Amino acid sequence: MATSRPALIAVTALAPASWGTTYYVTTEFLPPDRPLFTGLMRALPAGLLLLAFARVLPHGIWWRRAAALGALNIGAFFPLLFLAAYRLPGGLAAVVGSIGPLFVVGLSALLLAQRPTVRALVTGAAAAFGVSLVVLKAVGALDPLGVSAALASTASMSTGTVLAKKWGRPEGAGPTALAGWQLTVGGLLIAPVAFLVEGAPPALDARAVGGYLYLALAGTAVAYWLWFRGIGRLTATQVTFLIPLSPLTAAVVGWAALGESLTPVQLTGMALALGATVAGQLVPGGKGGTARSVPVAGNKTPRHPAKAAEPALRR
Repeated sequence: MATSRPALIAVTALAPASWGTTYYVTTEFLPPDRPLFTGLMRALPAGLLLLAFARVLPHGIWWRRAAALGALNIGAFFPLLFLAAYRLPGGLAAVVGSIGPLFVVGLSALLLAQRPTVRALVTGAAAAFGVSLVVLKAVGALDPLGVSAALASTASMSTGTVLAKKWGRPEGAGPTALAGWQLTVGGLLIAPVAFLVEGAPPALDARAVGGYLYLALAGTAVAYWLWFRGIGRLTATQVTFLIPLSPLTAAVVGWAALGESLTPVQLTGMALALGATVAGQLVPGGKGGTARSVPVAGNKTPRHPAKAAEPALRR
């Protein structure tokens, strides 16, 4: 069934919006100082659940591609993101993450032959500046390891997003399978690091169990299904310009649920970042600004993106 592009963009935007609730859930429901265990509990159960729904395993070259995407989008991204969040003050990790659209514009030029435009670069800079007004507070000396981790996490997911667009999906595998492969690979990569660094899993009460269930189901399984579904139908640039919605959602949740105030400067930043997000959906990434057709592995004839996105099973 055909879906209009505005509706598709709106539904895809639910993924970064759900990620914006992670800070609230983590601080209010989960045991403290267990970022790697939290990443593991987000990724692996969600991946196995989606694999059970999809009942499709990679084949041929897709074993290597699924491993690479899982490492980039989950296995490396989650630990680096948590490391940056723990070592950087005042939302600086979110600001660094908001430059993801600029990473994707550059990578799309290299890997997808999509020429960067002045509008895309200006819009990406405006999104990052808007997010900085919302989350950035006065900081002293910056932690080099934290900054490096934030940059690496942004580069990792940006690369994974562009490669996912470049490679498309193999015949018979929908977004459910693709998300399941990546989350499972990522979870398996995080598991040994979590146990080596943080030790045995902590004792969990009912609130923690509920928090992990929410993150694994809504914040990961459903969110990543929507994300890779969007990648299959939109341009990589359009999808990544939705990422600033994550820190903006976190700010709104903090105001609504935690009683945090929003200053006029923050509200201005939110308006600027939202405007850049909307403008990012108008940045042409292909003819007419729509997603270009992607060759499907094992098939000499490219499938139209609308048909390629028909659900085999969705994550």
